[in-house]
Amino acid sequence: MEDFKTKKYYWIRITLFVLTVVTTTLAGAEWINGSTFMPIIPDPMGWEEFLSGFRFSIPFLLILTAHEFGHYFTAIKNNVSVTLPAYLPFWLGFVFGLPSIGTFGAFIQLRSKNISKVQHFDIGIAGPLAGFVVAIVVLLIGYTNLPPKESVFDIHPEYEYFGSEFENYVYTTDSIVHNDAFKAVTGKELKYDSAVFDTSYPKLAMGKNLIMVFMEAYVVQDKSRIPNDFEIFHNPWLFAGYLALLFTALNLLPIGQLDGGHILYGLVGHTWHKRVASVLFVGFVFYAGMGVVSLALPFDSFLLYSAIYIWLLKVIFNGLKIGQKDTWLVAVSVYAVQFGFGYFMGPIEGYSGWLLFAFIIGKFIGVEHPKGNKAKTVRVLTEDGVVLVEEKEKEEPALDLNRKILGWLALVILILCFTPAPLSYI
Repeated sequence: MEDFKTKKYYWIRITLFVLTVVTTTLAGAEWINGSTFMPIIPDPMGWEEFLSGFRFSIPFLLILTAHEFGHYFTAIKNNVSVTLPAYLPFWLGFVFGLPSIGTFGAFIQLRSKNISKVQHFDIGIAGPLAGFVVAIVVLLIGYTNLPPKESVFDIHPEYEYFGSEFENYVYTTDSIVHNDAFKAVTGKELKYDSAVFDTSYPKLAMGKNLIMVFMEAYVVQDKSRIPNDFEIFHNPWLFAGYLALLFTALNLLPIGQLDGGHILYGLVGHTWHKRVASVLFVGFVFYAGMGVVSLALPFDSFLLYSAIYIWLLKVIFNGLKIGQKDTWLVAVSVYAVQFGFGYFMGPIEGYSGWLLFAFIIGKFIGVEHPKGNKAKTVRVLTEDGVVLVEEKEKEEPALDLNRKILGWLALVILILCFTPAPLSYI
């Protein structure tokens, strides 16, 4: 047993996993039932609802575990010292309108120092591929076992006031109160005299990736059962698969030491990795920040928000490690081009939620992949009876054809899994 694998080491990981099972089950139950366990409402959920949360936590943790152990077993196969996955439990309980999914994910640590380009590639790609396969199975199960659309009435009984046409009325920012107002809008009588229904509260909608679009078109037989974008998170199998593919896409971004960064590093080496990753990172931030500073703001507010946003861009682009002057230049240039697009082409919205992910990369992960340790050869030369020792670095061998195919396949998976706007509110 490796010296770091003590009893404490195993107990910590077991405890973290058990806690993550509990927190993801709590979170899953809240998403499924549209309520909370927190005593901030008159009738919080209880044990029965908690058990229903396993319908989310089991498939979701199965995908996450497949991903992490894909890394782990590949590292073992490559004789790389590695830790067991450490799960990160996290649950908010819908407090202050901030729902969670019960975890920040999981991670492993590679403890070996001399890891080759091929080993980086193998370990990096194994996790996303394993998780992707399991996620596809989970989504197939979800899409082939869809409940009738009217099952949403069990979660939102107020929707039934609108009958089978509820989708035309409930996903709006308008307020509709019962009696005369309801009849004026729908032309129908309410089923319940005492009902008051207000649709003005914020609603959360899920974006869809290409895989989900494909399955809805070719896997689902009864199209009427496809859940509305505002209700997908009530279906635990679809929600678990959706989240898994979203995280797979983020992991496959060919930036820094993300899994995609390891893959790109293996494919093209350090120099081209830095070039490609830098361009993609700037483009990613450019898209994320489109529309963040509105041109419709009062002039003084516009100047203030612009200054704050440019400073944020500078912090994010510190991850490029190109020097302070060049970092400011990139930040101001990105803002200027965004401003130009908004001024000449009208409001164009990106997805500001990605700025947080970009901040994490720029501040903590970095865009550049560290150089691998190249093997060294030693030549002993004799000249006039003197022994000279010369060390020379030996280039690592290029990836074989099978690995290159897998690498480009990972890029295709990134495109299929990525959702430009994962969440939206109205």
